[in-house]
Amino acid sequence: MTGPLNRNVSSSGSPLSGATRRSALGLILGAPLLGACASVQQSLSNLPNPFGSDAPPGPQQEPTAVGSGQVKVGLILPLSASGNAGTAALSMKNAAEMALAEFQNPNIQLLVKDDSGTPQGANAGAQQAVSEGAEIILGPLFAASVPAVAQVARSRGISVIAFSTDSSVAGRGVYLLSFLPESDVNRIVDYAAGTGKRSLAGLVPDNAYGNVVEAAFKQAAGRRGRVVAFEKYSGDRSTPARAVAQMLGSADALMIADDGDSVVATADALTAAGSNLRNIQMLGTGLWDNPRVFASQSLQGGLYAAPDPSGFRAFSGRYRQRFGSEPVRTATLAYDAVALMAALARTQGAQRFAPETLTNPSGFAGIDGLFRFRSDGTNERGLAVMKVTPNGGVPVAGSPKSFGA
Repeated sequence: MTGPLNRNVSSSGSPLSGATRRSALGLILGAPLLGACASVQQSLSNLPNPFGSDAPPGPQQEPTAVGSGQVKVGLILPLSASGNAGTAALSMKNAAEMALAEFQNPNIQLLVKDDSGTPQGANAGAQQAVSEGAEIILGPLFAASVPAVAQVARSRGISVIAFSTDSSVAGRGVYLLSFLPESDVNRIVDYAAGTGKRSLAGLVPDNAYGNVVEAAFKQAAGRRGRVVAFEKYSGDRSTPARAVAQMLGSADALMIADDGDSVVATADALTAAGSNLRNIQMLGTGLWDNPRVFASQSLQGGLYAAPDPSGFRAFSGRYRQRFGSEPVRTATLAYDAVALMAALARTQGAQRFAPETLTNPSGFAGIDGLFRFRSDGTNERGLAVMKVTPNGGVPVAGSPKSFGA
């Protein structure tokens, strides 16, 4: 069953509508049929609630059921959480409903539960979902709530596909469908090595996000070349910037992994320390997809890994047409999760949500390109390589069409 499907026919043999053909079909790898980013990755520095607000949550929303299929799937989101968390949750719920609408005749019923952005709410939502017959749970969004859901799911022998970016909560039946920094680092280091850039330096923030990047960077660089300098910074960048600047003469490329404002500030500190960043290949993660980075003279020509933007642009257009507003970047995660559930329910029978089905090494194709779940619960994504220009990110290497062994 490996390989692309006929793009004009559904897996049941029926003609597809225009919207379904554009979105829900996509490329199917392995078995199933299937149709974050920067701000979500950065949330690792602010766990457990990356969208946090000091305001109290609003009234908890009543549980709802979407769809009339026989296969029940729990969806747990912080719908009544305050501030950006509630906004993100609503956008993800909309995207989940959109996935059902664009998938022809899905045999899925979504059991939507509001966890209010708390572990207690997530545990209660999970208990409600499984008592109503949920065979798998999608969500929650926050890392602190994932163990509370996992406890319930494991007691029933079902899996969880959560949206957290914290890899420490993955494993034992908990899979993360999110934009993980490790994928960005591996992709950009591998691409740089393929162009002859094998002596690498790195500068990352001294926080949770930086810790994840550091581990991935040193592993990837050690596999493809060597690390000639590596420093972490907190408030003061001048000292670590000087230390790296002194070693750049023996480096082919320099990675700065941080969000837009911080990347620019770090580049400025390196320049102040005597570095000419135009003489070295700059590397970054998906957090570089930011207007501040594109406006920086020092970062022009820098390369970063990110999902191909064309998928999100197409998704956003359909979302705006349907809901009259802009989706949050994480909305594609909910869309892809629900589309995957519908595909597995259609094609995989009783094994639809079994671990061996979810961890199919060929992976799946979604809005943001290829992805696959690893047995440890983390994921790998097929990412594009983008170049920084004054007009935004320009692809220099597309997303892979399949995963290697």
